[in-house]
Formats: sequence, structure tokens, C-alpha cells
Amino acid sequence: MRAVSPLVSALWDCDSLDRKGISAEEITRRVLKNVRSGSIVLFHNAAIHTPEAMSGITEALQAEGCTIVPVPELLLQGKTRIDNTGRQWAK
Repeated sequence: MRAVSPLVSALWDCDSLDRKGISAEEITRRVLKNVRSGSIVLFHNAAIHTPEAMSGITEALQAEGCTIVPVPELLLQGKTRIDNTGRQWAK
């Protein structure tokens, strides 16, 4: 894993809305509907139903051939731009 400067900003493009107290099933449905290759998914560590949703989300994504990686592995190096959806692109 490469080192990332502590001043690097990372935005998400898939919001689980787990902070709103929605059910594990709804969190799972939202994430699986909106995630795509290279997505950064926003979860909150104090959201009540997130732990229940995580195994179903990770199993479904891995079954589709996705690999779950730490955020630093997703970030592009050098000059980049972030579009209105929160996705990072090389300039």
C-alpha cells in the first residue's frame, strides 16, 4: 500500500445513508444499487444498522467480482480533478 499525504481529500460517490437509522436491508439495497467500479462508499461508524448490512454488501460485491480495497489504493496520484459526483479523474 502506498503512503498518502495526510492533506489529501477523498470524497465518496455512494452514500449509504446509514446515518439516518434506516434498516440494514435498505442500506444494502442503496449501496448495491449505486456502487460502481472505483466507488468510495460512505458509511458511519456510529450508525446502528451498518454492522448488520456490511456482510451482505461485501458478499454481494465480491460475488460480482469486485475487490474491496483501502481508500489510498483508489486515489489517483498527480494532477486530478473531482467531478460533481465526487469521482476523481486524472487531468
